[in-house]
Amino acid sequence: MLYAVFMSSTLPPFPKSEESIGEPQLLEVRSFADEPCLRADAARNRAKLLEAAARLIAEHGVAGVTMEAVAAAAEVGKGTVFRRFGDRTGLLMALLDHSSRRLQGDFLGGPPPLGPGAPPVERLRAFGVAVLYRSAEQLDLQLAAQPEPTRRYSHPSLGALRTHVTMLLRQIVPDADCELLSHPLMAYLDPALINHLTRQCGLPMERLEAGWIDLVARVTSTPSPC
Repeated sequence: MLYAVFMSSTLPPFPKSEESIGEPQLLEVRSFADEPCLRADAARNRAKLLEAAARLIAEHGVAGVTMEAVAAAAEVGKGTVFRRFGDRTGLLMALLDHSSRRLQGDFLGGPPPLGPGAPPVERLRAFGVAVLYRSAEQLDLQLAAQPEPTRRYSHPSLGALRTHVTMLLRQIVPDADCELLSHPLMAYLDPALINHLTRQCGLPMERLEAGWIDLVARVTSTPSPC
């Protein structure tokens, strides 16, 4: 049985500066341009810029998101956007980080099987399916926001997901090197691979979903669901 998990492509409302989800000290997602604690006015300005960027994506696609266009849409100076996010990649990563908070909230405190309460192997299956569909729905943004190779694996958003996978693996196969084992599992969920398999090879998402379920079974030596 395949685990169908619907992930809406609509970005959730922007959280207030002090809002936290689940266990933020463990899996808090921030972009490299974020400040540890934003003043209320700075937080409002940041939310305004992200909302402007989200509108541009909805109207013109990712290609329509430039620092100049975001500044114009938010009615601020271009320098304000650069100071807040550093560059275009930082801005796009901030959009993805914001979207990731909802996914993070789901696997930290949402209903099972993605959230607590289900056996860890079921949570791992549901996690991969959720990430697959979320990436597919935001694929252009995911691809445009990927950091350069030297920063790719150290970015907090990817680290948060990999940490969750590692924690689940430790519950399923405690005698394995779960930290290293999490990397090949996360590689299956790479947006570039999803782009290649779906857009270039024409594979349906159902096949990718079934492949993830099979991969989890083989890596963890557990039976696949019927």
